[in-house]
Amino acid sequence: MKMIKHTVKSALNIYANISPKFCAKAHYYIKFKKKLNLTNPTNFNEKIQWLKFNELNGDIYTMCADKYKVREYVSSKGCDEILNDLYGVYDNPQSIDYNTLPEKFALKCNHGAGYNIICDNKSSIDIEKTNRQLNKWLRQDFSNLFIEPQYKKIERKILCEKYIENESGGFPDDYKFYCFNGKPYAVMVCIGREKGIPKFYYFDMNWNPLPFEDTIELINKKRFPKMPDGFNKMKEYAAKLASDFKFVRADFYLLNSKVIFGELTFTPSAGLDVTLQEADFILGSQLRL
Repeated sequence: MKMIKHTVKSALNIYANISPKFCAKAHYYIKFKKKLNLTNPTNFNEKIQWLKFNELNGDIYTMCADKYKVREYVSSKGCDEILNDLYGVYDNPQSIDYNTLPEKFALKCNHGAGYNIICDNKSSIDIEKTNRQLNKWLRQDFSNLFIEPQYKKIERKILCEKYIENESGGFPDDYKFYCFNGKPYAVMVCIGREKGIPKFYYFDMNWNPLPFEDTIELINKKRFPKMPDGFNKMKEYAAKLASDFKFVRADFYLLNSKVIFGELTFTPSAGLDVTLQEADFILGSQLRL
């Protein structure tokens, strides 16, 4: 069964340049066991698929999906202060001088998602293995995997950024703001990622819980985390960065009330998020095409 799935996935990747709509419909059917309606999309996942073919080819989307160039966009919105420290930008791994890097850092490729290497102890890093992995990622056309055209024209680079950690040495909580027509509507809070058991809690812009995913547990127990210091600042930044788009998810880290920019996401889970359930329809109702 795994071999069959791998074969189907490989075939779709090859076919992506020939007929991206066919591939998008195939991915959607495989995931949800129903046809994708691009003529009259209703739920959030369907509308994300619609955006792929009607919006996301523009230059502004290429710029903002690029984990390097998006820094220019954030600066153009007057938000330089939330950018993470950048140690270097490289065309290939061989250009990285590891001797000049601090003991902790993060390496990432700029043309997709999940291309991250987090180093919390430079003395233990296998440079040869790390460089092989980076080269492998640089060769991949991430846009073809699940038809995400905003990544297609990105000039591929490697970034080295400051390692972000909270007071206990773990990953800080991250906050993902779902913004529609320039206005933040909901925030997803990811907690406990460093323990390998992340929880995903959703709140509206007044910090009222929304009945999505793990938040239902909190609602049933009537026990909610406090609104964090810095929440309103993040909300303001999200509105600034979302002003040019029908939909974007603006992602931030919050570290001791300091807001740190993460990324702008136009196709969460590539429009194939099976965990959204009721949220798929509620968020879909907010996205006016």
